[in-house]
Amino acid sequence: MRPQQLLAFAFLLVPAVWAAASEPLLDSGDARSSATLSTRTHTDVSDSSAPGSSQRRIRNVLFIVSDDLKASALGCYGNQVCKTPHIDDLARRGMVFERAYCQGVWCEPSRRSFMSSKYQGISSKTLGENFKDQGYYTARVGKIFHMRVPGDIVDGTHGKDVPECWTERFNAPGMEAHSPGMYACLNLNVFTREEKNRQSTRMRHRMFVSVELDDDGQRQPDYRAATKACELLDAHHEEPFFLAVGLVRPHYPMVAPKPLFEAYPWQDITLPRQVENDLDDIPKLGQQPMLTSKNPIGNYPDNQKRMWTAYYASVTFMDQQVGRILAKLDDLGLRESTAVVFTSDHGYHLGEHELWQKSNLHEEVTRVPLVVSAPGLSQGRTRAIAELVDIYPTVSDLCGLRVPKDIDGLSLKNVLVDSQATHREGAISFYKGASLRTEQMAYMRYQDQSQELYDMRSDPLQFHNLAKEPEWQEEVARLDAELSKRLAQLKADELAE
Repeated sequence: MRPQQLLAFAFLLVPAVWAAASEPLLDSGDARSSATLSTRTHTDVSDSSAPGSSQRRIRNVLFIVSDDLKASALGCYGNQVCKTPHIDDLARRGMVFERAYCQGVWCEPSRRSFMSSKYQGISSKTLGENFKDQGYYTARVGKIFHMRVPGDIVDGTHGKDVPECWTERFNAPGMEAHSPGMYACLNLNVFTREEKNRQSTRMRHRMFVSVELDDDGQRQPDYRAATKACELLDAHHEEPFFLAVGLVRPHYPMVAPKPLFEAYPWQDITLPRQVENDLDDIPKLGQQPMLTSKNPIGNYPDNQKRMWTAYYASVTFMDQQVGRILAKLDDLGLRESTAVVFTSDHGYHLGEHELWQKSNLHEEVTRVPLVVSAPGLSQGRTRAIAELVDIYPTVSDLCGLRVPKDIDGLSLKNVLVDSQATHREGAISFYKGASLRTEQMAYMRYQDQSQELYDMRSDPLQFHNLAKEPEWQEEVARLDAELSKRLAQLKADELAE
């Protein structure tokens, strides 16, 4: 087992500081020994079917991952302000999973989890390796496994990438907070065009940094990533491919061309609804250290609105790059042979419940966008509960590939055929404890045994914690037992490997 894999529940429960790798900007990964493979019961394509077989319509995968993108920021998830026409068009062509949930609630654990289809981020074979070992050209552009943003982006380094996944891998460097334009550190109320004294990479307030670009963004990492992705599609469209494209926006620093900031005047932004004493019934472990009332951002309500402007501008810029990649797919006539998956590593808080950033178990963070578009499959929307660990077996299933027997995910193919199909009874996420999201309820249990419970039908914004209400104790006990059962099974699976 590799050093990166010697991690258990603590990996998802406790934040850590990750050092950057200092490798060349381009290299080829060497294949390693294959794990024991088995055909999953959900796979209906025979093992003898080779990649690119004429009997299979889907032979390629385009996997696009955004960074820190809350589902509620997209038009296809109901946002009526933020403009995301290209992702929305992909949604019209495919299946929108309205209830998809990440397993890790910050970048490192989430990405390792969905790339290995393991809740704990441990596997003998990752998603890229599974395709590579079965004859596919595999490539990474940008951030798929964890990279420090902006650190590894500025340095052009590989971060926590797993080179064995890829035939080729490419980074997309950029100047980030030092890009030319109006720099802002919004919680300190700093605005400047000077480039020399800007801070971002390691400073405590970096999540409040934005830059209104003076140029069109062609030197930004996401633009460069989309350009390289298009080049790779041109070069490799005649062979079966698995192309993973990681876009870093809207992760801070929120950098986008000035016209995109102007598209969302901060004066027109409505801040999230707040209720009096909202934090009183949220356990300490369920709160973010970055609270409005305990951070200078609380002194600047207008700058809280500017945070939303910067976030929306970054989302729209990211969407434009998705559009460029999908246009190339169309130009090459690849839509009829390619499964396209769009998602994010986790969601984000922008002041809801006084919370900022990520790293908690509330809905704005655990719920992620998930759109799957593939030829021959249904289009529409589904309420089926999905987990990001399901992506690995799903795309493998669609391409008729074998999958390792030790993965935790389940193929979503049944839902992609029938949007009314049932997939999971609940989704779990991890941070200083664990959460269980079911059809109606959201339950969190933390390391100190404190709890949260929300009825998502009557309280979708999670304002009223029911965990201590007498009339809800039976439901608390039921969900607690179910969560314990899920966690015990994970531990048993770990010990069996």
